Amino acid sequence: MSAETLMKTELPGIRRIGAGKVRDIYDLDPYLLIVTTDRISAFDVVMPNPIPGKGRILTAMSVFWFKMMEDIVENHLVATETAALPPVCAPFASLLEGRVMLVKKAKPLPVECIVRGYLSGSGWKDYLRTGSVSGVRLPAGLKESAKLPEPIFTPSTKAQEGEHDQAITKGDVEDLIGRELTEAMVEKALAIYGRACAHAEERGIIIADTKMEFGLYENRLILIDELLTPDSSRFWPRDEYEEGRPQASFDKQFLRDYLLSLDWDQRPPAPELPPHIIAQTARKYQEALARLTA
Repeated sequence: MSAETLMKTELPGIRRIGAGKVRDIYDLDPYLLIVTTDRISAFDVVMPNPIPGKGRILTAMSVFWFKMMEDIVENHLVATETAALPPVCAPFASLLEGRVMLVKKAKPLPVECIVRGYLSGSGWKDYLRTGSVSGVRLPAGLKESAKLPEPIFTPSTKAQEGEHDQAITKGDVEDLIGRELTEAMVEKALAIYGRACAHAEERGIIIADTKMEFGLYENRLILIDELLTPDSSRFWPRDEYEEGRPQASFDKQFLRDYLLSLDWDQRPPAPELPPHIIAQTARKYQEALARLTA
């Protein structure tokens, strides 16, 4: 592995309490330390190859959006600069630089909060099958990548390792966390998506859909994890958009499309990625960051 990539972290003296598909999580009571690696997943499976620079790109983009949305909803950020971390982190400053978030210890809500403004991906497949997406009835005759009459909330379960997220309805979410909390989450998610879309449109990008995570901190609803990154969103170049077909993108759809061309059953182990796929994926992430945060 080159010095430019980070596939896994080891921070001796700091207790690691979890590892997601992309992030390693450490306990720095009363906070958590989230380190974003260069791992990449597709179809809920982690690829064997890192994407150079990806962790720093995701961190920078999440921090940018978290700060933009602070008046809509509180987020979990406490610090992102290594100089502001507890002294126990000092020996790892060069490794952590640009890819770390010190965050509040929130209790994650057990759902993925997905907002869609366009009909693509699993939403498109659901629509073809049922005329609805996550129980939301849509007009007949819509084409692939069509802009929806208004953004819709289409939640899913949080997949355990080796499993896939499963689409659920807003009613299912209410059964899990209660109607009042569901309504607050949906209201804030739609407001975030609306503001982000307006910002991105000015910079030549359509945000087709995005996935957010919320948690409870001292009984307050807050944003956690990442926000509006190429890992959690579909970013399309506005000047190339045309409904009725798949779109070019600045996200990991490029990687998904490559994997769909292979004879792979979307279960571990994932296939090795060729150098040109790794390089092109890295370029797409870099361009998304440059356009959206410049």
